[in-house]
Amino acid sequence: MATPVLVVGHKNPDNDSIAASVGFAYYKNEMMKRALAQNPDAEEYEYIPCRLGPLPEESEAILSEYGIEAPRLIPHVFARVSDIMSAPVISLPGSATLLEASQLLAVHDIRSIVVTDESGKYAGVVSSRKIAERYISTVCREAKEANEQSASAIAADLQASLTQDIMSLIDNRPMVVAPDDLFNDVFEDLMANELREAVVLDENGFAVGIVTRSDVAVKPRRKVALVDHNEFSQAVDGLKEAEIVEIVDHHRIGDVSTNQPIRFTNVPVGSSATIVTLKLRDAGIDIPEGIAATLLSAIMTDTVILKSPTATDIDREQVEFLAGIIGKDATEFGLHVFNARGGDAEMDVKTLVTADSKEFKIPEGTILIAQHETVTLDAVMQREEEIREFLRELKEKNGYEFVLLLVTDIIAEGSNFLVEGDHKKIDKVFGIDSSAAVWMPGVLSRKKQVAAPLLEA
Repeated sequence: MATPVLVVGHKNPDNDSIAASVGFAYYKNEMMKRALAQNPDAEEYEYIPCRLGPLPEESEAILSEYGIEAPRLIPHVFARVSDIMSAPVISLPGSATLLEASQLLAVHDIRSIVVTDESGKYAGVVSSRKIAERYISTVCREAKEANEQSASAIAADLQASLTQDIMSLIDNRPMVVAPDDLFNDVFEDLMANELREAVVLDENGFAVGIVTRSDVAVKPRRKVALVDHNEFSQAVDGLKEAEIVEIVDHHRIGDVSTNQPIRFTNVPVGSSATIVTLKLRDAGIDIPEGIAATLLSAIMTDTVILKSPTATDIDREQVEFLAGIIGKDATEFGLHVFNARGGDAEMDVKTLVTADSKEFKIPEGTILIAQHETVTLDAVMQREEEIREFLRELKEKNGYEFVLLLVTDIIAEGSNFLVEGDHKKIDKVFGIDSSAAVWMPGVLSRKKQVAAPLLEA
């Protein structure tokens, strides 16, 4: 069974985070196929694209249009029962005999067998201890009745018991847990359980695994690959208890650390999807149309259709390559992706503000910088007071020093700054008065033109 590796982008996922997760998982799985073809005994991994929040509208549109499955939504990467359980379960129906149960215990060298009812659902367990108790009780009873041990009587009783169905020996004492139960939540109870094991049941009552004390002797760690970020503040909950196996990013190097050396690909380009594309091309892996469209959509949104100062010649080369695969004009495709976001006048204010937002640490505390890219700036600014009210709520709820929303006009190539909170630092860094909306011509990149100057100040 392949070991899962969760490919995870940052919180409040943007299109680049989603696309990088999809594309990188595809790349790693294709490389895994090559490794297994060369060495069938190689340790197998399955890379699973994941996300930490709702799909951006443009991501949902492109993935649906090209038939690509959306990344799995996960709440955390804390170790779960499913990460340590033994599967498949060794089981017998309740109609099976004591002899059949004993033989199965011996063959598999296990201490207990799951017993199922007529529908195949979990009914209990029969343990080697329970079987032993059955034999011991026979010996004790015969000895007491005859005042001496009768070997022939004991043998006859034991022989008769071999055809007894196991339903009469069911032990209902084992713990019952669910696959998604957290390891930390069941550890102490399992260690204290008399039978030293737990049965794992799915939502329908079927046994899907067994967890024993030996399974929890070494605390498990889920394997995680990070894309489009490398800071704990932006990462999935539980990351410090997980094992980071690889990082692909185009942002500054943050505070994520590992116990062992890993492959860390950090390239100063406009999009993480660009890096993934380079990896696919360097490996000579054929890129399906759907994967190409997903990666292209991310490069175009993250570089604002290559207008952002973060866009490099490397990005432009990958855009040309991917556009060739899907057979579409890159600029027209980019506008198609942006238009998939829906109308700005009707968009939920929470989505408008938080769909592309990131926390940053400055000496004064934590700040939030959000960006909404649009081709209808007027429609957004007509909602300014509604937006500001929501920004104030975010600031108070999360204790931010300030919240900054960039409303970026793709056509006009600039951004309106909307700030709530202590805006003195913003005013000093950019030489503006942000007590009201301020138009910033040429400002298209949150990372390079806004976050970087604020973090360096």
